[in-house]
Amino acid sequence: MTATIAIVEDERAIAENYRDALRRSGYTVNLYEARTEALEAFRQRLPDLAVIDVGLGAEVEGGFELCRELRAMAPTLPILFLTARDSELDIISGLRLGADDYLTKDISLPHMQARINALLRRVSVLRDRTDDGECLEQGDLALDVSRLHCLWKDEPVELTVTEFWIVHALAKRPGHVKSRGQLMEAARVVLDDNTITSHVKRIRRKFQQLDPDFDAIATAYGMGYRWQA
Repeated sequence: MTATIAIVEDERAIAENYRDALRRSGYTVNLYEARTEALEAFRQRLPDLAVIDVGLGAEVEGGFELCRELRAMAPTLPILFLTARDSELDIISGLRLGADDYLTKDISLPHMQARINALLRRVSVLRDRTDDGECLEQGDLALDVSRLHCLWKDEPVELTVTEFWIVHALAKRPGHVKSRGQLMEAARVVLDDNTITSHVKRIRRKFQQLDPDFDAIATAYGMGYRWQA
C-alpha cells in the first residue's frame, strides 16, 4: 500500500517542490498551508508520516503547536520538522514536543527523502512483526513490541516510535554500552549525535515523570549509553 505523506508548509512553491520529489518516489502527498487546515484533515484521517514547517503564516510557532496536537492524537505517528529555523533551541523544542527528526531546508532533496524513507521503513518493520508477540521485561520495565507499548512499574510510558526503539535497544542487553550510531541503527532512522542525545534526555524525563528516582539509562561518557539492570 502506498504511504501517504502530509506536508504542512506555508510557502507553496517549496511545498510543491517537496511534493513532486516524493511523488516520483511513489508516495501519495497531501499539502496544507495552515495549522488549522492540517489539523482538520488529520482529525478525519491521519497520514502515514507528517512533514511540518515551524512557522506557518501568521503563526510563528504554528508547527510546534501542530506537532503537540498531532502527537496527542497519534503517539506513534512519524513526525519530521523541515524548516529554515536551525537554532539549537528550536531543534530541542521540536524534539521535546515529540518529533522523530528535525531537518533544515538547506538539506538536499535526496537526503530529505532518505530520512523519510528511513522513518517509514521503521514503521513497516514494526507492522511486519506484529504477529511475533515479542515482549521484553527488565526489572520494572516491560516492552510489548507488537503493540509498541511501554510500562514502567505497571504504569504506561508514552513513547514515540523512535524513543521506543532506543529503549528497546538499551534494555535488550543491560550493562552493554550502545553507541549513538548503534542506537540510530536500532531506531531505524538517520539522526545525528545531538539528536540522539536529545531523544535520550526526553526519554529520561518521561520515565522520571512517573518515577523521580529513575536512573536506568546511564551515560557512558564519550561512548554512548547503557541500561542499568
